[in-house]
Amino acid sequence: MTSYGLTEASPGTHSNPVYDRRLIKVETIGLPIHDTKQKIVDIETGQIELGIGEVGELIVQGPQVMQGYWKAPDATAEALRDGWLYTGDIGWRDEDGYVTITDRKKEMIKFKGFSVAPAQIEALLLEHPTVADVAVIAKADEEAGEVPKAYVVLRAGYERQSADELMEWVNEKLATYKNVHEVEFIDVIPRNPSGKILRRVLKEQERQKMG
Repeated sequence: MTSYGLTEASPGTHSNPVYDRRLIKVETIGLPIHDTKQKIVDIETGQIELGIGEVGELIVQGPQVMQGYWKAPDATAEALRDGWLYTGDIGWRDEDGYVTITDRKKEMIKFKGFSVAPAQIEALLLEHPTVADVAVIAKADEEAGEVPKAYVVLRAGYERQSADELMEWVNEKLATYKNVHEVEFIDVIPRNPSGKILRRVLKEQERQKMG
């Protein structure tokens, strides 16, 4: 990814410095463009600014930011706060100010008031030698509200991999509130043409199973 924008801040807010290829960090959305400010803030409060490497919500401020949604005051109040646009994208910034996007806020899993990023769990599971692809979604839970569930595609030749063993392996590397509560093996992870995981498809399948 070399640039970033959203409808509410057309045409964009971030870009890699294309004038000097030595400064491009292709895994990031780049730096804020001219006259644009950025912050990474705490996901829960939306107020506390986080430091380098800390994961939170990206908010931006600049002349390209919208004045509000048409005839939607509640949505406007949610998106625009104290002059900042809350993008709904989760990520972190490095020491040079480059931002890496990791998740959408609406896809975060809410476990007993804690926010759990699916992308973090997915990245860990992809380190396992038997895992070819993975998607993590929120599964409804009476006690916790939501818990992480992983859909996993196994590599050829590893069909005998145990779901319980894989779950134990990844949970050893996670804080307790981030623990995966179920692993289900599937043939393919649904994705859109650009490769983004279609979590809504998996969530709908999960709802159908639960009746």
